[in-house]
Amino acid sequence: MTRILGVETSCDETSASVIEGTGDDATQRSLVILSQDVHRIFGGVVPEIASRQHLTAIVPVVTRALEDAGATLDDLDAIAVTYAPGLVGALLVGVSFAKALAFGRGIPCVAVHHMEGHLFATALEHRDAVPPFTALLVSGGHTMLVDVAAWGEYRLLGRTRDDAAGEAFDKVAKLLGLPYPGGPHVERLAATGDSSRFRFARPMLRRDQQPGDADYYDLSFSGLKTAVLNASRDASPEDHPHIARAFHDALVDTLVEKTARAVQEFGRTRVVLGGGVAGNRTLVAAMKARVKRLGAEVYAPTQRLATDNAAMIARAGLFHFERGERAGLDLNAFGSMPLPGLVTA
Repeated sequence: MTRILGVETSCDETSASVIEGTGDDATQRSLVILSQDVHRIFGGVVPEIASRQHLTAIVPVVTRALEDAGATLDDLDAIAVTYAPGLVGALLVGVSFAKALAFGRGIPCVAVHHMEGHLFATALEHRDAVPPFTALLVSGGHTMLVDVAAWGEYRLLGRTRDDAAGEAFDKVAKLLGLPYPGGPHVERLAATGDSSRFRFARPMLRRDQQPGDADYYDLSFSGLKTAVLNASRDASPEDHPHIARAFHDALVDTLVEKTARAVQEFGRTRVVLGGGVAGNRTLVAAMKARVKRLGAEVYAPTQRLATDNAAMIARAGLFHFERGERAGLDLNAFGSMPLPGLVTA
């Protein structure tokens, strides 16, 4: 039985996890996530602070993950680590730690792309969340729509051309005087708003769009954020719930409809959500209602596996380990990197 230690330090969560098993039958034995609440003071992640916090936390977090799994370093067959994309300084802490530990123990190190990890996360909780499926990855740094024909075989259908969905949530939260991170706060405030008071256009979503159009699957949230800015300038605090509702409705409607287009075009019967915004209950409910009419089922991770975590990195690492892939001591960290395994139509 294969045991993989996953290490994740791409942003402001220091995380370690142990999984064991083979392929889609692998199970999570432990997961430790240490979030850096210090960034709330600044209203966003400060890269230098994040890197220093990772340096302090990485050893105790890994130690606890091993203890929770009832395992020791001698039980590990490999170490999987996020190498891209993310904050380079933060990534370097995890990459350097993983390479050193793997070298010292004489076991392989496996490099994992952070967004590919999100593709695998939901399968750790839902055994049917396996290919083929349509994937919507929505986080603070990325928003992309991917057709997953098989593990390691991905067709990138569309992505945001500016702000990621999670980034838009954070910026709108700041405009409305809400805390960071903004997603949960905006969703709660929107639930108390009146949808008839304000309405914002659904960005890059028109009925005359056809498959093959450059904007058929692509997304854009910069204009939506500007619409909130303009509305809030002349609004009273009593209007904030209604503005939040209009923003939330526009963003959710756009994500749902773009995903439904992919389900229809490729005939998928499964939709898998990943990334921090996948924990948005309104989005999940709207997605289920929309694609049910198309004969598809939605699989969404719990909040713990929706946000950045090492279990998804370990699971993706197991996939690459079983394919014989190994990272050398020259493995580096990269702030941006295309999703591996991309195929063309």
